[in-house]
Amino acid sequence: MTQGFATRAIHLGYDPKDNEGALTPPLHLASTFAFETAEAGGEIFAGAREGYFYSRISNPTLDLLEQRIASLEGAEAGLALASGMGAITATLWTLLSPGDELIVDKTLYGCTFAFMNHGLAKFGIKVTHVDLSDPGNLTKAISSKTRIVYFETPANPNMRLVDIETVARVAHASGATVIVDNTYATPYITRPIDHGADIVLHSATKYLGGHGDLVAGLVVGTAEQISEIRLVGMKDMTGAVMAPFNALLVQRGLKTLALRMERHSATAIQVANWLESHPDVGVVSYPGLPSFGQHDVAQKQMSLPGGMIAFEMKGGIEAGRALMNGLTMIQRAVSLGDAETLIQHPASMTHSTYSPEERSAHGISDGLVRLSIGLEDPEDILDDLDQALSLRRVAKAV
Repeated sequence: MTQGFATRAIHLGYDPKDNEGALTPPLHLASTFAFETAEAGGEIFAGAREGYFYSRISNPTLDLLEQRIASLEGAEAGLALASGMGAITATLWTLLSPGDELIVDKTLYGCTFAFMNHGLAKFGIKVTHVDLSDPGNLTKAISSKTRIVYFETPANPNMRLVDIETVARVAHASGATVIVDNTYATPYITRPIDHGADIVLHSATKYLGGHGDLVAGLVVGTAEQISEIRLVGMKDMTGAVMAPFNALLVQRGLKTLALRMERHSATAIQVANWLESHPDVGVVSYPGLPSFGQHDVAQKQMSLPGGMIAFEMKGGIEAGRALMNGLTMIQRAVSLGDAETLIQHPASMTHSTYSPEERSAHGISDGLVRLSIGLEDPEDILDDLDQALSLRRVAKAV
């Protein structure tokens, strides 16, 4: 019988009896590994025998993390990398060649957007943005040269969703590989492979690590895909290797992921409802709200609405800045998924790699505020938002 999500996140792939009874898996800091014989070393290098020889390719601490994330995502294999961008670049450098087309969603994280449009595009790869919230747009845009269809769901920062199952069906009909960035949802909320995706990526810096003390990336897929990304995209093209200590920290984060995502989501729905009812707040984008434009898609592929909220302040960018500057507990910081509640302004921070014209075209307004709900008491989060908005009202009155 398959064990549950939280049980696998804590126990999979490790038995204390194999490590002198140590309850926590050991940290392997070795850069290189000794061989029993010269012949054994040659066989390991040739792939004829399993084993470790150099931590740029594999390491026992990373191997355990890779097994666990693959299991949690429902994939055959996983690969640990130095950052989320390391996971993205290693994967796409492996799978794309000059002359190929990459179809991506209308909205992407700023550094992903920059890599694709200012990086890949320089090397003869056609990058086409399509509004994938309507799968019919993909049907019109896809061609025989389309190798990959790539998207985030929910999208960073405006929370747009993509129907994974429908988009995957269209992409596969043309022979394209579907890659999903699952950072916002995590496998506890959405498992894209169950809905037809081929490869799933994460910035493990965020919810998987969960404590704001590491930078890391993960990718899962078939054993064949992951082996190719390991030996080409990671080993030779980027060198984006995760440090063993960071792998240990991500393993620690996975142990509490289920609990944390329940708490993030439970608090976020309270905050989203409160924001939606506030007279100074405009549109609130959160999958758990009945007013959310893609609520049906959220119900279809998300078990929880998650911990991320996007909203517009009435009064635009200056109103958003006034709100952020009035906060005392909630921290003005980028990143997300930490124990602390974080707030930021995408247009001037995480998505500043877009030009103003590009932000407008890709659904990232200047007045958008992104809120990552932490693990504090919900009442304290609401009190801080309330006092900051009250300060703004007083300042306007004066």
